[in-house]
Amino acid sequence: MFERITLPDDVLTPVSPYCHAVRAGDFLFVTGQLAQDPDTGKLVLGSIEEQTHRVMKNLQMVLHHAGSGFDRVTMVRIFLTDIRFIQAANEIYASYFKPNELPGRTTIGVTGLAGMGDIEIDLIAYCK
Repeated sequence: MFERITLPDDVLTPVSPYCHAVRAGDFLFVTGQLAQDPDTGKLVLGSIEEQTHRVMKNLQMVLHHAGSGFDRVTMVRIFLTDIRFIQAANEIYASYFKPNELPGRTTIGVTGLAGMGDIEIDLIAYCK
């Protein structure tokens, strides 16, 4: 049994045909988030630091809406259009977790992302 979770449009509107997350049993699978500004619906195309903050805030909104948080994240995948962005993205990413609560993670270099952003992050969280 599973439940699809979609945030209200006035919180974060999906830019493609997807739901924000799926709860399956005790786990929450959060769809990859881009640096979409929830107020305008447009992508933040600033620095990698600005984009990473926006992505992390979007993930935080989805987790909160589903009754979870970064302290329950078990696995993260980060997609970067330029692997040289990893250090800057890591600094922002790490600031959202307590040092003893870091999840497992994979970082993947890609040739492009939807909307021409530079970073996308998806994750899995424990939700029992």
